[in-house]
Amino acid sequence: MLSKKGIKSEVKVRFAPSPTGPLHIGAARTALFNWLFAKKNKGKFILRIEDTDISRYKKEYEKDILKALKWLGLNWDKGPYYQSRRKEIYKKYIKKLLKEGKAFWCYHTKEELEAEKKEQMKKGEAPRHICEHKLNSQKSEVKSAIKNSKLKGIIRFNTPIKKIKFTDVIRGEIEFDTSLLGDFSIAKDLNNPLYNLTCVIDDYEMKINYVIRGEDHIPNTPKQILIQEALGFPTPYYAHLPLILGPDRSKLSKRHNAMPINEYKRLGYLPEALINFMAFLGWNPKNEREFFMLDDLIKEFSLESIGKSGAIFNIQKLDYLNGYYIRHTDLNKLTKMCIPYLEKAKLIKKIKDLKFKILETNEIIDFNYIKKIVKLEQERIKKLNEIKELTEFFFKKKLKYKPELLKWKNISLIEVKRNLEILEREILKIKKNEFNEKKLKDILMPLTEKYGRGEILWPFRVALSGKKASPGPFEIAEILGKEKVLERIREAKKLCEVSS
Repeated sequence: MLSKKGIKSEVKVRFAPSPTGPLHIGAARTALFNWLFAKKNKGKFILRIEDTDISRYKKEYEKDILKALKWLGLNWDKGPYYQSRRKEIYKKYIKKLLKEGKAFWCYHTKEELEAEKKEQMKKGEAPRHICEHKLNSQKSEVKSAIKNSKLKGIIRFNTPIKKIKFTDVIRGEIEFDTSLLGDFSIAKDLNNPLYNLTCVIDDYEMKINYVIRGEDHIPNTPKQILIQEALGFPTPYYAHLPLILGPDRSKLSKRHNAMPINEYKRLGYLPEALINFMAFLGWNPKNEREFFMLDDLIKEFSLESIGKSGAIFNIQKLDYLNGYYIRHTDLNKLTKMCIPYLEKAKLIKKIKDLKFKILETNEIIDFNYIKKIVKLEQERIKKLNEIKELTEFFFKKKLKYKPELLKWKNISLIEVKRNLEILEREILKIKKNEFNEKKLKDILMPLTEKYGRGEILWPFRVALSGKKASPGPFEIAEILGKEKVLERIREAKKLCEVSS
């Protein structure tokens, strides 16, 4: 454990999202790494809602963030704290900075500032505002004018010209020349502080000693250190995480299948898979291990094992991990997770505990019937929302498919019909109470030796599922039962007659 003068040994980290949009993969990874670091060091994970941007704040975004964090299992130890409720705290510090001349009122117009920026860019200079008003901001006539609203200004930090150095836990030593920062804004007025100021004050008040965030915040760090020094606050440790990039190394976007966390949930990704996936977006376990639950990650995680280069987002990797966790999910639990997708697809409707109605046939089925269906697809399914497409044939009254699908290789539909008649004749011999996978194999497998495996089993499977790819015909037949199997074989025969 690192130690630093002025910082308590107990680790305190924070996740501070702005509710101006849903929780996305980048912010969720930041939350995960903060959470893991806190748990690894028996520290505290604090949730802070940065809701001072009233024009963009929406309550539904806040709810989305909290819901996503809970679903992922990233529960916070303290909070959520709301910046909108802490304005008096910020106001106290703004007044202190103004009184000490470390901040000042700037009343340049937007037009003046824009003209200054254009001129600097034209000269190839870094855009910044070094304000002459700081020399006059303490004069009584200026104070009076501002008080009487004759001047509409903002509050800027009086930036000293110096070198700022800090050691990033991930990136090593970083240095900034403050002359490139200019006198940056810290508040619109006494009642409306801006991000860099509120961030510094909250971190101090909440005793945050590790700030783990994305590398896009690196330019904010020297500004925040300057404010910390001006207010006499200790500087926390900083760790800036690499950006998340698409497979083409461009900025991550929707075209890379990057979505809000709750959208992944809606599509049927498991929280375990998403946690595992996000952990590998920058972190390296230093071994060949692929699968990590949260408890495993707590043991293995360290900031020093996070790389500097961009982390690559690959949806195929997420699908692979999700398939793994689905395969290793208890079947009862998985069935309960799949049922809402079948209900949403209007294939079934719950009528009472553990009883359901197939909407197309009005047949009453129980939980165990659905569980048998889910078991068939557990090895193949990558996302829970796939359960509808993979299993809907179990819930249909009549299947729709082209007769050509019944053909194995180059055999004719006439031959297909003949083979279906053979299947029908043999299946009729099986007693209803003996109709199961084993009995079907005992009766039908000898036919494959006589007529050919593909010739018998391919049209049998297609007749039952209506699909090019599906589980094997014996497993499907056992679930459907003798009557439905015979009915579907007869429907397939009719298709052959119409088309031949």
